[in-house]
Amino acid sequence: MQRSGYLPASGASPPLHHPVPQHHVPIPVMHSPPPPHTATAYSSPYAQQPMQNTMGNQQPIQGMHPAYGDFFSDPRAAMAFQVGGRATEAAGAYVEQNFGKYLQVGALKHYFNVSNSYVLRKLYLVLFPWRHKPWSRSGSQRAGANGQVDTYFLPPRDDINSPDMYIPVMAFVTYILLSTLLYGLAGHFNPEQLGYTASFAFTIVILEIGIIKIGCYLLSINNDSQLMDLVAYSGYKFVGIIVTLAMTTLGSRWLEYLVFAYTFNANAFFLLRSLKYVLLPDNTADNPRGTMYAVNRTQKNRRTQFLFLYSYIVQVIFMWALSSGFNSATSGKK
Repeated sequence: MQRSGYLPASGASPPLHHPVPQHHVPIPVMHSPPPPHTATAYSSPYAQQPMQNTMGNQQPIQGMHPAYGDFFSDPRAAMAFQVGGRATEAAGAYVEQNFGKYLQVGALKHYFNVSNSYVLRKLYLVLFPWRHKPWSRSGSQRAGANGQVDTYFLPPRDDINSPDMYIPVMAFVTYILLSTLLYGLAGHFNPEQLGYTASFAFTIVILEIGIIKIGCYLLSINNDSQLMDLVAYSGYKFVGIIVTLAMTTLGSRWLEYLVFAYTFNANAFFLLRSLKYVLLPDNTADNPRGTMYAVNRTQKNRRTQFLFLYSYIVQVIFMWALSSGFNSATSGKK
């Protein structure tokens, strides 16, 4: 019986047929990764990692490196922060306990409460004090905590006769820089000159304060609360010394002597009038706090003599010592 269809020859391979898919197979579409700033899961490998904190429950911070989380969670770092905070508190308490009774920040702010107009008028007063009136300080009253009326001095910006610390400090620094500059122009500058000038000027101020404090002690003058006033008045002489040193650039020795004589007398007259309320506080005009001092005539004469010696004799010695450096500074040019 013969079969229908194609029969291959004996020994021949059957023909190959490609498979025809019966179902549709989708081909995945490849996309580029999102940029780093895109907020997706691929933006940072640490975006899904919460930061552990052993000091308390804290919400995970997105995008933070685990190293920072380990630092804040380290007990040793927390202990270091605690020790540093306690050390700072202890240092503040030590300064307040040992230096707060000598230097009060609130009182120091009073001496730096100045204005531009006050500085200009005060410099003019220090250099030209001859026709200035009055010299008494102005006071004001306010209600205290216990219902009592307290009287206090006005700040420098409101009273031209009030001592300040701004002009003395700036004059002190300017004197050091100007003296060093003159030594450099004369060819005698060395790095140690700056420290030597600052130390010498500071020593002069300390000696001057010591002299007036000893005089106040011997004359039974109670001015413990006016120490900053004495320091301020001691620093006003640097204004005249700066003017004297500035004359060295003109090259005239006689002009320098004349300027020194004028600035010395101006400073002495300024101190003689200004320090009256400190050394002779026996009337309400110079003492707005309202405290009366029982001073006999002999004691008052001694205080007046001490005030004259301090304003003229002591000042001429110290001002000459501070300004005599310009002679050696200019000797190299002549």
